[in-house]
Amino acid sequence: MISQRDHVSHPKFRYVSIIWVLLLAVLLTACSKGPGTPAASAEARKPVVSIMAPLHFPHPPHEDVVQEIERRTGVELEIVWVPNEIYTDKMNTSLTTNSMKKVTFVKNTDYVFLKTSIRSGAFWEIGPYLKDYPNLKHLNTDILQQAAVEGKIYGLYTERPSSRQGVILRKDWLDALQMKEPGTIEELYEVIRRFTQDDPDRNGQHDTIGLTDRNDLIYGAFKTLSSYFGAPNNWGVEGERLIPEFETQPYFDTMDFMKRLYAEGLMNQDFAVTSKQMQRDLLIRGKAGVYIGSMTDVQRLADEAQKINPEAEFTVVNRIKGPTGYHVWSIPNYNGLYLFSKKAIPTEEELRRILQFFDSTMEKDVANMLRYGFEGRHYLVKDGKVVLPEESSQKRVTEVNALHALMIADLSNPNLMRVSEGEPLMEFAEQLSQDNEKFIVKDPVAHLESATYDERGAALYKIVSDATYNYMLGHIGKEQFREEIRRWREEGGDAMIQEYTKAYFGE
Repeated sequence: MISQRDHVSHPKFRYVSIIWVLLLAVLLTACSKGPGTPAASAEARKPVVSIMAPLHFPHPPHEDVVQEIERRTGVELEIVWVPNEIYTDKMNTSLTTNSMKKVTFVKNTDYVFLKTSIRSGAFWEIGPYLKDYPNLKHLNTDILQQAAVEGKIYGLYTERPSSRQGVILRKDWLDALQMKEPGTIEELYEVIRRFTQDDPDRNGQHDTIGLTDRNDLIYGAFKTLSSYFGAPNNWGVEGERLIPEFETQPYFDTMDFMKRLYAEGLMNQDFAVTSKQMQRDLLIRGKAGVYIGSMTDVQRLADEAQKINPEAEFTVVNRIKGPTGYHVWSIPNYNGLYLFSKKAIPTEEELRRILQFFDSTMEKDVANMLRYGFEGRHYLVKDGKVVLPEESSQKRVTEVNALHALMIADLSNPNLMRVSEGEPLMEFAEQLSQDNEKFIVKDPVAHLESATYDERGAALYKIVSDATYNYMLGHIGKEQFREEIRRWREEGGDAMIQEYTKAYFGE
C-alpha cells in the first residue's frame, strides 16, 4: 500500500502533478489575455480597412512600410493595388458586380459615371461626420463642394494643383541640335521634327521619333495641345449658350496638328492604341524625345532613362504660346476621391472607424511615412526639413512612392514636412505648375450637373473620341467628323447642351 508521502513522490503521480501545473499555467496565461484585458480587446477590435487604389509605379509599396502604417494607425490594411492603366476597367467591374472594397478610389475623370450609383445610395454620405475628426474637419470646403453631388459630400479628395500640364524634353538632344527650348506651337513642331529627322542621339541611325503619345485624349498630348491652340476646357461659353469643345475651330486645329505629326512620321504610329507604360518606355529608352502631359513625371522618367543612358538629360517647358497667347487646361483641385461602399461598410460605427484611419493618415508621423518612408533609410531630416539623398532615390520609388495614392489633402496638410533639398527636376516641375495658375482655362461646367451626361456620358464621349482618332489617323475627313458630331447631338448631346446651359445661366 502506498502512503501519502509515497503518493506524492511516486514517479507516476509526480508526472500527473507536473501536467496539472502546466495546464494551470496555460489557463492562467489564457485568462490574462482574455477578452476582459485591454490588449486583447484592442486586438479583437482592430478594424480591417480594405481599399482599392491605383498603382502609379512599377512596384507596390514594401511590406514593412505598410506594416508600419498599420501600427501607427491601429488598423489592418487590405489594399488591392491596380495598375493605373487598367484602373478604370477594374473599378467599373467591381461596381457592376457589386464587389467593391470598403473604400474605393475614383479618378476625377471617372467620377461622373458613378453619380447614378451615389444617388441610388450605394455609397455613404460622409459630410455630416467630418466635423468629428481633428484633421478631416479642416478639409478645404471649396474642393469638397467641387465634388459634391446635389450639395452632399461623399468622398475624401486627393489634392493636386489646377494644372501640371506641360512638355517634357530631352535637353541633351536640344543641345546636340543647337536648339533652344520651344516657346510657341511652331517651335514645338520644329523640335519634334528635328528630333525625328536629324539624328539627335548622334548614333548615325534614323531610329528616333519626336513625340511619344498614348491612347488618351485627356491626359495624353491632345488636350494640352488643344489648350495651346485656344480650345475651351470641355465646354465654351458663346453668348447665352454653351458649346462643346469639339465644335470649336481650335479643336480642329489640334486635330490637324496631330494628323500632320502622324502623317509625317514624327510620332509613334500606334499612338491610338499605346498604353501609358509603352509611351513612357519610348522616352526612357531614348527612342523619343518629347512627352506632353504631367510635368511632374519628369523626375521619374529621367531617373529611369539614366539607368540606360547616364548621359540622358531632361528639361520641362510649360509656356507654349498659341494664336491667342498662353493657355493651359485645368481640372478641379481634386485628382480623385475615396468613396465608402454601403454594402461593404454596413454600419455607421464601422464607417466612423474607417474615417478615423483616414484622419490618422494626416497626422505628422503617418503623413510623413506615406510621403517619404523611413527616416534614415529613405530620407534624412536637416533643420526640420526633409532631405532626399540621391542614393536612396530608387528605394523610395520601389518601396514608398506607391503609397502617395493614399494621401488625402496632402498639398495643404500642415503636418507634412517640406523638402529642403528636393530632386531638382521635380522641384522645377512644381514651380512651373504654380506658374500655370496664371493662365489656366477652367471647365465652366465642372461644378454643374447634367442628367444626360450622368446617364449617357460614357457612350456619347466614345462617339467623339472615336471620331477624333479616326480624323487624326486620316480615316475620315472634316465632313465625316461633323456627321459624327451630329450623331452625338441626336443621341443625347443636344439634351446635354440644354441641361448645362440652363444650369450655367441659372434659367
